Amino acid sequence: MKRLFPLLTALCLTASCKSGAPLLPSVSGKAGEVLVVMEKAQWDETLGSAARGLLASECPFLAISEPLYSLVNIAPGAFGDIFRVHRNIVLFNIAPGVDSTCVFYRKDVWAQPQCVVQLNAPDGDAALALLEESGTNILSAIEQAERDRVIRNTLLYEEAAIHAAIAPVFGGAPHFPSGYKLRKLTADFAWVADDKQYTMQDVLIYSYPATGEGDFEKAEIIRRRNEMARTNVPGMYDNTWMTTSEGFPVSIEYLGYRGRRFVQTRGYWEVENDYMGGPFVSHSFYSPDGSRIIVAEAFVYSPRFDKRQYLRQVESILYSWEWKKEE
Repeated sequence: MKRLFPLLTALCLTASCKSGAPLLPSVSGKAGEVLVVMEKAQWDETLGSAARGLLASECPFLAISEPLYSLVNIAPGAFGDIFRVHRNIVLFNIAPGVDSTCVFYRKDVWAQPQCVVQLNAPDGDAALALLEESGTNILSAIEQAERDRVIRNTLLYEEAAIHAAIAPVFGGAPHFPSGYKLRKLTADFAWVADDKQYTMQDVLIYSYPATGEGDFEKAEIIRRRNEMARTNVPGMYDNTWMTTSEGFPVSIEYLGYRGRRFVQTRGYWEVENDYMGGPFVSHSFYSPDGSRIIVAEAFVYSPRFDKRQYLRQVESILYSWEWKKEE
């Protein structure tokens, strides 16, 4: 792939626990929630507005607006033991005696698995500049922590038979948690689903021959996706099938994650000749020998509920992809 792939920021979070230290309690708080420790006066003014603009910005590629994270504000004086075990903490340490303006990324400080981001600054203006400068890394740290929690639970409660069935077909596969079922498996397509009465969290895996430089262009990715979906993902009624919606933008981004390079595609799917639809995200990458393109896609259908967390959960599964080990 003759393109430059900027690596996802793999932030090294410094652990606070050493060997022999007491076991930390489990984190509290809801998935997708961030505790922001900041004085109320600052929260109500420019600094708080900037923090909300970053952490609670609109989650992309959802038909109905939802914030990226749900925020809870706590003043430093109220930041006691009950709040220290929260899953995601953004802590503003603002005081005249602070001699360096910087951001610290730490994990498992007061609980596990925990993400703590601490911004040190001598005053509000310096904290605001630091927040604006480090915003992308802060979001990456929290997103990585949320993703890693999903993968951790997936491996604890894995439907191991699904990975074992798919990996030989594609040379690798994601890991799937309890509740997922293998709906379909062919020589070049797999459909794994966790479908309930009002929600669908599904993963599609498919492959096709690599042909050249255009394999990872947006138009080609969407063309191949639509061909796959029409053949393999029927709707509920006759003459209906999944396709990519033309009413929403589609974005692609060239990324790398833990040694694996891929093209991330985000968009909105719909059912031709029906009214179903929802967000999807896919990773497209080469097979180990470079002869085929492999696509792992997560999609959600949740007409009655907010979709942010459902999509985040199933998208995290894509990041658990593991190549089949040589025997």
